[in-house]
Amino acid sequence: MSARFIVGDRVRVRQAYPPGHVRTPYYVRGKEGVVSRMIAEHPNPEERAYGRDGLPPVPVYRVLFRQNDLWQDYQGPEGDTTELDIQEHWLGPLEEDGE
Repeated sequence: MSARFIVGDRVRVRQAYPPGHVRTPYYVRGKEGVVSRMIAEHPNPEERAYGRDGLPPVPVYRVLFRQNDLWQDYQGPEGDTTELDIQEHWLGPLEEDGE
């Protein structure tokens, strides 16, 4: 696998809103998370939705998000998290200075 990220990397989900079939939920776009697992490489489902083969396969990561980072008015425990599987082309590195 030619993965760009490893477990523990801090990433930011692209804040893009392309038309059509997209697997990345709106509520995580632009948000910071941490790679918790490398799932595998799979054909791109965003391409397969239109009858294409989805090749080359894209790496898929499980990304951990803090609920407080996702929901402005979240009132649950500070340590609550959620994990989502996200294709690599939706992720970018989070710079140390927060950019």
